[in-house]
Amino acid sequence: MPRYTVHVRGEWLAVPCRDAQLTVGWLGREAVRRYIKNKPDNGGFASVDDVRFLVRRCKGLGLLDNEDSLEVALEDNEFVEVVIEGDVMSPDFIPSQPEGVYLYSKYREPEKYIALDGDSLTTEDLVSLGKGHYKIKLTPTAEKKVQKSREVIDSIVKEKTVVYGITTGFGKFARTVIPINKLEELQVNLVRSHSSGVGKPLIPERCRMLLALRINVLAKGYSGVSLETLKQVIEVFNASCLPYVPEKGTVGASGDLAPLSHLALGLIGEGKMWSPKSGWADAKYVLEAHGLKPVVLKPKEGLALINGTQMITSLGCEAVERASAIARQADIVAALTLEVLKGTTRAFDTDIHAVRPHRGQIEVAFRFRSLLDSDHHPSEIAESHRFCDRVQDAYTLRCCPQVHGVVNDTIAFVKDIITTEINSATDNPMVFASRGETISGGNFHGEYPAKALDYLAIGVHELAAISERRIERLCNPSLSELPAFLVAEGGLNSGFMIAHCTAAALVSENKALCHPSSVDSLSTSAATEDHVSMGGWAARKALRVIEHVEQVLAIELLAACQGIEFLRPLRTTTPLEKVYDLVRSVVRPWIKDRFIAPDIEATHRLLVEQKVWEVAVPYIEKYRMEHIPESRPVSPTAFSLESLHKNSFKIPESEDL
Repeated sequence: MPRYTVHVRGEWLAVPCRDAQLTVGWLGREAVRRYIKNKPDNGGFASVDDVRFLVRRCKGLGLLDNEDSLEVALEDNEFVEVVIEGDVMSPDFIPSQPEGVYLYSKYREPEKYIALDGDSLTTEDLVSLGKGHYKIKLTPTAEKKVQKSREVIDSIVKEKTVVYGITTGFGKFARTVIPINKLEELQVNLVRSHSSGVGKPLIPERCRMLLALRINVLAKGYSGVSLETLKQVIEVFNASCLPYVPEKGTVGASGDLAPLSHLALGLIGEGKMWSPKSGWADAKYVLEAHGLKPVVLKPKEGLALINGTQMITSLGCEAVERASAIARQADIVAALTLEVLKGTTRAFDTDIHAVRPHRGQIEVAFRFRSLLDSDHHPSEIAESHRFCDRVQDAYTLRCCPQVHGVVNDTIAFVKDIITTEINSATDNPMVFASRGETISGGNFHGEYPAKALDYLAIGVHELAAISERRIERLCNPSLSELPAFLVAEGGLNSGFMIAHCTAAALVSENKALCHPSSVDSLSTSAATEDHVSMGGWAARKALRVIEHVEQVLAIELLAACQGIEFLRPLRTTTPLEKVYDLVRSVVRPWIKDRFIAPDIEATHRLLVEQKVWEVAVPYIEKYRMEHIPESRPVSPTAFSLESLHKNSFKIPESEDL
């Protein structure tokens, strides 16, 4: 029998339907009838016949025709809203399409699994889990560790031992002992009271990452959660049922309590939840639509679900992977700009960098050589100025290995900290089954990822700072020998004049965002938590900085390709011609002024999806193989080919989302 979940004035009603030939109008009237029946005052209506309404899908908010049959208009168990004439959308009804939900527009339930054990998750794995490419299962070893950990908790409850968070209150209430018959209520109250976040909800991709990372931490076997509960949480993840998690509210001290509490709130069937099938609805109905039951918390389990640094760290994983992607592609964009500005490749000579052997600097210089070596890839543009009298270039061209290089090293440093953090137990108290006891500590403190992500923002920002100066050189005819603002008929056309202003604005905004949040601290919880990391803001602003860097480099890439137009028929090197062709596949040359924002966005997507890297990397690696003596590491810290590939950010084709 088909069944539909209908939202009427803030309430959700399950409406069964014996005959799919019935109409959308019938469904609306039946939902209103049930709504009136449940209200002491009949909801203010004399009868159903007095109510005029519209019916629309919750997913997409599309209006439905009341005359259409249900079998034609709706899928079984679909979520719809009845909007009564004169009403506005219910104030507690969350729009069904959160920011970034396009990632799930073509969502298909994955068939492959990642086995989690709490010890071996990678940043690449977590990003893939966030994108919905895998389901989760536990390793047998993890299951055993979880069971043994739970036995310790059950023993504590049975013996009525006084242990923080299990048989006592929390924070300032740590000395308040809770009666045994109130322990489950204690955990539910904890989740409800701590669900105090504000702001926009995490996009589906980030909520999936958050949930997956919490599962990984629980799988370590130091949290005291029962195997039954953990498997329920995994089922929720595998069904893509994602709780409403506001992005603001954590100080990153006793873990990310507010966002993780919102995550747990959905798991227990309270608050809001979103899935590709339902859109937004009350969590209990979304779970029910997927054949799932709310989690019933046992002693310690509420605390186990909300205590840890997973908000900071999951966002940090995305930041690290996106930073790695844009850092690699920044070298390609800068190399193209150097060609357009007729720069020299002398500054990338192997011997220069061998005597200052920072691994990032060495790798960046190598990439420039692999793209610009005229003996390997003949360049007609380079040949055209071979005998010019220019001795050296401006710093923004000549010093790319030094400036881009330290960004690469920064990312590697931060990635190491984040990888350690995603495989760390960050609960309190910790449950040590081998010792049969719990120990209170401070692993929940977010200082490690907070400091690392502040450092990441500062480091990656420099890619935009130096890129904006290269854009200035491309647009300024006194520096580029190209038409002003890269357009013919200047004056009539403004060309890239304001695109450069956009880049300058983003760089300036980044300067404010790069102020470290982790140098701040405010005492909370009645001075019990008297030093905090502010890591949630560190993670969110690092992501914003990285997005700005991507956008600035998109503008530089557009400008460099436009510069090529004024050097034709001369051609650059083969790999850079491939990059030019890629850009021209989505953005046509700039002949006269037009709406430029879509061009910037299209080029930004090429960078986010790593298309620029994909077309250039075969040439870089071929050059590496053909120049093994030259590219052999000169120090124990030099980049290896293996580490280069490990740092790759694997973003799938859009149709796989």
